[in-house]
Amino acid sequence: MRVLVTGVAGFIGSSLTDRLLSLGHTVVGVDNFSTGQREFLEGAQANANFVLREQDLLNLDALVEAAAGVDLVVHFAANADVRFGPDHPGRDLEQNILVTWNVLEAMRRNGLRRIAFSSTGSVYGEAAVIPTPEDAPFPVQTSLYGASKVSAEGLISAYCESFGFEGYIFRFVSILGERYTHGHVLDFYKKLMADPTRLPVLGNGTQRKSYLYVQDCVDAILCVLENAKDRVNIFNLGTNEYCQVKDSIGWITGHLGVTPQLEFGEGNRGWIGDNPFIFLETKKIRSLGWEPKLTIQQAVIKTVEYLQQNPWVAERR
Repeated sequence: MRVLVTGVAGFIGSSLTDRLLSLGHTVVGVDNFSTGQREFLEGAQANANFVLREQDLLNLDALVEAAAGVDLVVHFAANADVRFGPDHPGRDLEQNILVTWNVLEAMRRNGLRRIAFSSTGSVYGEAAVIPTPEDAPFPVQTSLYGASKVSAEGLISAYCESFGFEGYIFRFVSILGERYTHGHVLDFYKKLMADPTRLPVLGNGTQRKSYLYVQDCVDAILCVLENAKDRVNIFNLGTNEYCQVKDSIGWITGHLGVTPQLEFGEGNRGWIGDNPFIFLETKKIRSLGWEPKLTIQQAVIKTVEYLQQNPWVAERR
């Protein structure tokens, strides 16, 4: 199978690419390296079945050319900077909505049919149903990032109905593990490396979140692509557990062997649009035989170990 992966130098995109190559598939990777890391592609570029196209997805003509002859499009490129969305609201529109339309148009012009898309549990906003199933009603959106992903999902669904596409939409919780480059574990790690005696925390630490190890995420994606057969397939990806921010702080500081003074903020939100409770129902993906191998605690520790072994990540972010 020949697969086009957008955001190929990103955290999840590069991890999925390595797995696809190990299974004998050919991967055409597209990335403009605005946030992607070239180091993540070192293994892939040593493989004769990998082709890298360094280009911007806003260039539709170049994207049409890149997509020619592929069997599956994996669209993982996005602006994932949820916290700072209000500082540059046009970025979510451009990088998450317009780029998704370009991907769909490149597929249509090439006669392609299958697309896998990285959405987010943030599309549920502050859900009234916990754990939140795939068919939960959408509430008022609380972040520009979540709103842009809802829009992208809508475009994909419409193209599936209008042009006979097959869509695979993955609503992730936050992903952890090797190649992790942004999020609360990195933020805490950097602060503790700078000063192990104190740790400022956004919010009061009671925020409840669910996380998933990146290789478990890749397993789930491949499981769905092999087994799901509907025109539009929507799957939550997460674990059957959640933790408080205070729990993850304890795991991180315990692993690093430090005992900082914790300096909590006020309220149960770290920033505008921060959802104080994210916990997704995952019965649907589990019905296909998938189960995560790591707990949230194990995934947090794996992430810290990766950051320790790769200091350049914290230095660049």
